[in-house]
Amino acid sequence: MVQPPGFVSTSPQLVCKLHKVLYGLKQAPRSWFHKLSTTLQSLGFHSTKSDVSLFVKFHSSYTIFILIYVDDIIITGSSMTAIQQLISNLSACFALKDLGPLHFFLGVQVTRLRNGGLHLSQQKYINELLHRTKMDVAKPLPTPMQTNLHLQKYASSAMHDPSLFRSVVGALQYVLITRPELSYVVNKVCQYMHSPQDHHWKAVKRILCYLAGTRTHGLIIQQCSSPSIRAFSDADWGGDVDDRKSTTGYCVFYGRNIIAWSSHKQRVVSRSSTEAEYRSIAAALTEVLT
Repeated sequence: MVQPPGFVSTSPQLVCKLHKVLYGLKQAPRSWFHKLSTTLQSLGFHSTKSDVSLFVKFHSSYTIFILIYVDDIIITGSSMTAIQQLISNLSACFALKDLGPLHFFLGVQVTRLRNGGLHLSQQKYINELLHRTKMDVAKPLPTPMQTNLHLQKYASSAMHDPSLFRSVVGALQYVLITRPELSYVVNKVCQYMHSPQDHHWKAVKRILCYLAGTRTHGLIIQQCSSPSIRAFSDADWGGDVDDRKSTTGYCVFYGRNIIAWSSHKQRVVSRSSTEAEYRSIAAALTEVLT
């Protein structure tokens, strides 16, 4: 920075001290999060080990959770009085706009059910993806992948526009936030982003046709009277025809609510590293759920 016009100084070594970080500077995101996290910590919150952007406050009479994504914030808890007091405290430090009950957040649409549950979907995001790929009028298909389909690295000619393949597959990864049934098929097409071919793009179009008929599908989160943690996992046996590696899939339920899921190709790891990974997952679940 240089000294502003009209400022007279006898020392050319003086500089301007920046009191407020402006948009566009490299330091802006870090300074903003530092300011916000420091304010929340002064109000009795602390970030979780599993997600530094998730802040919690446990009080003898209530519990409050705050999820932060840049300047978009979700606040929920067991006491509306404590939530309103928190909003008032934050309004004294920041310029806030209370949007009321949660309806839409980062492409995820939230619908409240009559039984008190929540339905999470990405209908608007899926519609925009189908419109961008000109698949919004495609014939819906009942499944996202053909039965017994085994994709290979080199089984057809190279795709003429690899950037389109990578863009669409990257967008499909975001759909997995509310669509766990697509974990396997999206993971399979992601393995060929370095060199996509025509039959890979055909598999992606099949996924889009499936989304065209299931745009409103999503997750249902309900209150559990007797919650318990259950996990299910499975793997094929050398299902990849190129390197003969297996594919693993798992899902974790908290009561009737699915809270974690994944599908990925197995890799060669030591037993100690696998046990360490399981311990970290168990610690993260214990911290959030207890």
